[in-house]
Amino acid sequence: MGRGRRSLARETAMQMLFQMDAQTDFSPEAMEDYLRKYLEDASQRGFIVSIYEHVRDNLETIDAAIERSSDNWRTARMARVDLTILRIAAAEVMFMDNIPASVSANEAVDLAKIFGGDDSSKFVNGILGKLIGTR
Repeated sequence: MGRGRRSLARETAMQMLFQMDAQTDFSPEAMEDYLRKYLEDASQRGFIVSIYEHVRDNLETIDAAIERSSDNWRTARMARVDLTILRIAAAEVMFMDNIPASVSANEAVDLAKIFGGDDSSKFVNGILGKLIGTR
C-alpha cells in the first residue's frame, strides 16, 4: 500500500524545513523557492504551507516543548532530521486541532524510519509520547 497524500506532503515539508534550518532561512521566499523547485503535487501545497507557517510562527514555543519532553536533550544537540520531524509533529499537535495527536505521532515515527538514523524512530516516539501526554 502506498503512502497517502498527507504523508507525502509531510515528507516534502520535512525536507523543506530541514533545508531551511540548515540555511537558517525560514522566509516565505525560501519556502516559495523550494516549492517551485520540488513540489510534485500541487494539491499538497496548502497542507505543506500550513505546516511551514505553524512551525515558523511558533518555533521557540515548539522547541521549548520538545526540550521539556526530552530527557537531557537540548534541541541544539539533536540530529537535525530528528528535530525537524519533531517540530512538524509538535506543530500539528499543538496548533493544528484538525489532526489527531496519534496520527501526528505515527506519521512522525514513519518519517524517522525513512529519513533518520537507526534509533530515530524510537527517539521521536519517546519525545512525542511525553509531549502529547503533557497536553
